Amino acid sequence: MTEARYLSGSILLAMPGMGDARFDHAVIAMCVHDANGALGIGVGAILPGVTLHGLLDDVGIDRGTVPDAPIHAGGPVEPQRGFVLHSPEWAGPGTLPVSDEWNLSASLEVLRAIAEARGPAHWVVALGYAGWGAGQLDGEMRQHGWHAAAGRAAILFDTPVAARWRTTWQAEGIDPAHLVAATGRA
Repeated sequence: MTEARYLSGSILLAMPGMGDARFDHAVIAMCVHDANGALGIGVGAILPGVTLHGLLDDVGIDRGTVPDAPIHAGGPVEPQRGFVLHSPEWAGPGTLPVSDEWNLSASLEVLRAIAEARGPAHWVVALGYAGWGAGQLDGEMRQHGWHAAAGRAAILFDTPVAARWRTTWQAEGIDPAHLVAATGRA
């Protein structure tokens, strides 16, 4: 069984044929995984027509000089709630240090800091999250649902969204073309 403490700070990849269309080719930055459950932010798909400028306008934050950026589909849970995965040199109220590679913030302060060019150097904004109850993710991993890859900031912040799933597998030394949608039984 995978020990929960090792999944925080990893990148979770959906296995082919996992059986849940919502997570087809999912790339999830794992932020919390412990005895109480797990929480991750999807970084493998963007929300069509939703942008940072629009989000800033919606919450009443001046755009400043920040370039517009797509908003990621963070997951099916609370899709109206915003999250920012960001480089660890910035922290504000409620920031969760996830790993040496990234932090998670969910306050408006991080959006203000980004808009005012005083925030983190690297960031990804998402709406919603992926969540699992106690022991649920561990069970899904045993049933051929997920692969936990090393959490690499370059994949989160420098790799185009459409390439993150394939690039993460390749960084693990795995050619995703060789993955199959079913496991054998001994």
